[in-house]
Amino acid sequence: MSGPQHAAGSLDLLPAADHPELLPAAVRDALPAGAWVADIDPDLADTAALVEAAGVPLDASANCVVVAGKREGEERIAACVVLAGTRADVNGAVKRLLEVRKASFLAMNRAVEESGMEHGGITPVGLPAGWRVLVDRRVADTDWVLVGSGVRRSKLVVRGSDLAALPGAEVVDIAQAAS
Repeated sequence: MSGPQHAAGSLDLLPAADHPELLPAAVRDALPAGAWVADIDPDLADTAALVEAAGVPLDASANCVVVAGKREGEERIAACVVLAGTRADVNGAVKRLLEVRKASFLAMNRAVEESGMEHGGITPVGLPAGWRVLVDRRVADTDWVLVGSGVRRSKLVVRGSDLAALPGAEVVDIAQAAS
């Protein structure tokens, strides 16, 4: 079993509940107990940059992307959480789970506006009510995982099981090998 520091590489971890200045309000209000936060250079918010700069392991780092599709005029939105070494199977597994003919990434301006989070920092923690949260089984099974915090200047480290327990969360198989 690995601890939270494993997921953070060389980043300094702080108790998230004690550092509200590093998190947007919606994320603060939804923090799982025991969550950690790391203050980072916003230029390192993208996974590849952070992995290289801080030694964050890919198998303990997760990405969150927001997708949408329509069925019978009803829009269906979901946040997909997958390990950084994989990618969400948007045109296969996600499309089937949303029960839509076509699923695509939600326009960034909409994702940012509706989530209240920053581009490059969207996290499954604190998303709007009604959004499904599709957590890949590999993320749920990870002891501690580094994920966005809602802003580009910090990252959260939480238990994979806490992501699986978020409101609207479903543990599913949605990841495929990154190409």
